[in-house]
Amino acid sequence: MADPNAIDGFGAVGGIPATPATRPVQPASGAASFGDVLAGKLESSPLKFSGHALQRIQQRGIDVGPATMSRLAGGVDRAAAKGSRSSLVLVDKNAFVVSVPNRTVITAVDQDHMKEQVFTNIDSALIA
Repeated sequence: MADPNAIDGFGAVGGIPATPATRPVQPASGAASFGDVLAGKLESSPLKFSGHALQRIQQRGIDVGPATMSRLAGGVDRAAAKGSRSSLVLVDKNAFVVSVPNRTVITAVDQDHMKEQVFTNIDSALIA
């Protein structure tokens, strides 16, 4: 008796015919493309804050209300769309260094503490 899980000479497994590798897979009508689904996931995932960033926000009295969060998240989305990995996002008079793939704010700096500040290990900067 033949093994039902064996691959035969025609690329079929267990009697199920193989699909030609050259045939493109089309999404079902009305289904979103992979890019649309990915963009939706990126935009809908919330920002996280590292312990260091939370400490700086509290110490420096930086406003992270809904308006600031919305603009910051929008900036991170724009940075992600350009392939950034670590970005400096300026929102009003505050600067946030963000790990874009992780959607994590690493540190936050207000205007008073930006004097003579050097931001390193970033690959992009944007105004949100």
